[in-house]
Amino acid sequence: MTTSIISAKQQMRSAQAFAFFSSIAVVIPVLIFIWIAASIFVYAAVANHPNQRVRDYLIPAGYRFYGLVGTIVVIYNFSSQLAKWAGGYWSLAIIIWIAGILIVVPLAIRDIMRAEREPWQEMQLETE
Repeated sequence: MTTSIISAKQQMRSAQAFAFFSSIAVVIPVLIFIWIAASIFVYAAVANHPNQRVRDYLIPAGYRFYGLVGTIVVIYNFSSQLAKWAGGYWSLAIIIWIAGILIVVPLAIRDIMRAEREPWQEMQLETE
């Protein structure tokens, strides 16, 4: 059996990754479609991390981002009716964008800062 080491910095970066890239994708709407595809791989990789604390940062960030994406799909499905209420399609898009920023970004910043203050410790894993 071999022993591999996961440094404290690697664990912290893994805990911060999903929230960081989700907030960037929400702020720059063009990137959201790329991040939807890439986030699946990041989520799967971090969801199987050996440190439970790393996974504890991933789950709420995933709920926020995927909840926002699901809500966007529903809103766009009814966009013709909602655009009349919002004052046009551009107004609706801006409302959705601002709501997305308000939902994802502040909580992502909080999680990133909290993960940075967390007392991470080096882990040793025995692999075959």
